[in-house]
Amino acid sequence: MEPALLRTTLLTVAMLAASNLFMTFAWYGHLRTMQQSPWWAAALVSWAIALAEYLIMVPANRLGYAGGLTGAQLKMTQECVTLLVFVPFMMFFLGEKWKWDYLWAFFCILGAVFFIFRPDRG
Repeated sequence: MEPALLRTTLLTVAMLAASNLFMTFAWYGHLRTMQQSPWWAAALVSWAIALAEYLIMVPANRLGYAGGLTGAQLKMTQECVTLLVFVPFMMFFLGEKWKWDYLWAFFCILGAVFFIFRPDRG
């Protein structure tokens, strides 16, 4: 991978990770913090948090796409980042237990990343 694309890809991944952290809290944070609140209050808070996610996600995808990543590469990268962010969130914030199946699922996603990023074989 050429240095310019590598820099763009690393910055894109960092931005996707930051946006995913916001989205994880928007989608799942209310399960722990707003259990006694009505669903619509949780939805409003989640939408406010999701706005921050979109303010990072949209530029990340634009940067990656303009830098040479394809839509498929961006999506597979996002799925990989999602697992890297969600599993620790689930364990430390929601208090759920580790299962080895999470690691195997991650390897399956990495397989998808491999196929999406390998050079075109024509």
